[in-house]
Amino acid sequence: MEIKENEVFTTADVEKILKISHSTMMRLLKNDQIHAVKVGKQYRIMGKEILRLVSPQQEETIESR
Repeated sequence: MEIKENEVFTTADVEKILKISHSTMMRLLKNDQIHAVKVGKQYRIMGKEILRLVSPQQEETIESR
């Protein structure tokens, strides 16, 4: 699955991409290690947040665009 920086993902999508459990996903959100917006009862995560978490060097490339 390709991660586009401006695409919006659900927590289930991110769990599948990162191969982490739901409890780990909730811990990342709670500890502000990944930024998300809550829409109703669900979280939405931008692709650039996933890229930042996986590859901090990638963040510098994204910001320079």
